[in-house]
Amino acid sequence: MTEICMTRRRLVLGAGALAATGALGACNNGVGSNGANQIEARVSATESFLFSQYPGTRDLASRAAGVLYMPLMTEVGAGFGGAFGRGALRIQGVTVDYYSAAKGSFGLQIGAQQYAHALFFMTPEALEKFRRSSGWAVSGDIRYASPEEGASIGKESTELNDVIALVFGQQGLIAGASLAGVKYTRIIP
Repeated sequence: MTEICMTRRRLVLGAGALAATGALGACNNGVGSNGANQIEARVSATESFLFSQYPGTRDLASRAAGVLYMPLMTEVGAGFGGAFGRGALRIQGVTVDYYSAAKGSFGLQIGAQQYAHALFFMTPEALEKFRRSSGWAVSGDIRYASPEEGASIGKESTELNDVIALVFGQQGLIAGASLAGVKYTRIIP
């Protein structure tokens, strides 16, 4: 009887792992792609989309010391979950580095989604801290904003957060997209 239970567990766990792998592979997150050219094309398209759909973000980007664009984050969850994406850091509109973002989670979750996000480093110190770290994780001091309010951030007051995050373009079946627990690591594509 114990052998039958162990076989069923292996079958269920194996089927779950296969489904998660298939779902992640179907999302076309760029793993195994032609590297920098594909990342650069996606980042340019994401930046254009953000500026055309939310014109105020262009001003926000011009005031930022640098912007990290993550054009395609793919997230899958079935009890255990994870997300992955690749993007580029631009300073004054020029790509200076490429980064991957990874996230792991555990809890009540099932589904898959894709979304894009941008991190606006509003001070040279915040940008320098990000670039010097061997792996930078989103913390509690980040300011989340909707893309619609990107134009007004920091205009009405002198108070400005060091890092502003915009999550946009969400599609899929998991409710909500959060950057909590996402770790960014510099890569050579």
